[in-house]
Amino acid sequence: DTPVRFGAIMELTTSLLAAFLIGLSGGAHCFGMCGGIVGALTLGLPATPGHPLLGRLPLLLAYNLGRLLSYVVAGMLAGGIGAWAAHLLAVHQAQLGLRLLAGLFMILLGLYLAGWWMGLTRVEQAGGRLWRRIEPLGRRLLPVRTPTQALGIGLVWGWLPCGLVYSVLVWTMGAGGALNGGLLMLCFGLGTLPALLAMGAFAATLAGFIRQPWVRQVAGVLVIGFGMYQIGLAARMILHSA
Repeated sequence: DTPVRFGAIMELTTSLLAAFLIGLSGGAHCFGMCGGIVGALTLGLPATPGHPLLGRLPLLLAYNLGRLLSYVVAGMLAGGIGAWAAHLLAVHQAQLGLRLLAGLFMILLGLYLAGWWMGLTRVEQAGGRLWRRIEPLGRRLLPVRTPTQALGIGLVWGWLPCGLVYSVLVWTMGAGGALNGGLLMLCFGLGTLPALLAMGAFAATLAGFIRQPWVRQVAGVLVIGFGMYQIGLAARMILHSA
């Protein structure tokens, strides 16, 4: 029992690290999806004496805290749904199916990030229906002047239709439960944090670097590699059960 438990802990740790790295490598996509939002929010802030970053930082942190909280809630919901589905089916079959699905979505996500296949835009368009209902809630908080308002904007922002987020949510369905799903989304969100904080502080400087094709392609290849790793784990499960 101890080796099995240790293996499960190691797999979860690896998954959390991978989720963080996917968020980090998805910075190029984050700039395209959220750069305009961050720029609009930060440009609307009142002028402050001293370095502009010092005046912006509390609000930028509040924006992103709200966004991460929304990611965690979404991850817990997806993880809970996946665990519920596993109880309805044979657990082994459910885990295998969810792992294969997650690996496939990671490969599609990598192709999307690299700009080689844009099919996930259709998923984002489907999510746009939910966004049209939520977005007016955030609009009521504008213009942002306090961290509390910024936190509210971030909570709404976290539900912005995004193929990157949706792909990781599919992965959380096989995480083993609501808690693990929430942890995966938290680590993913923390991975996106450096790019989005940097956008708010140095948007103009960062834009040229992030938009270079090779940056997006490297990020895409890394995510494709993780998707293939997930499918490899599923293949190993099939061989062990044969």
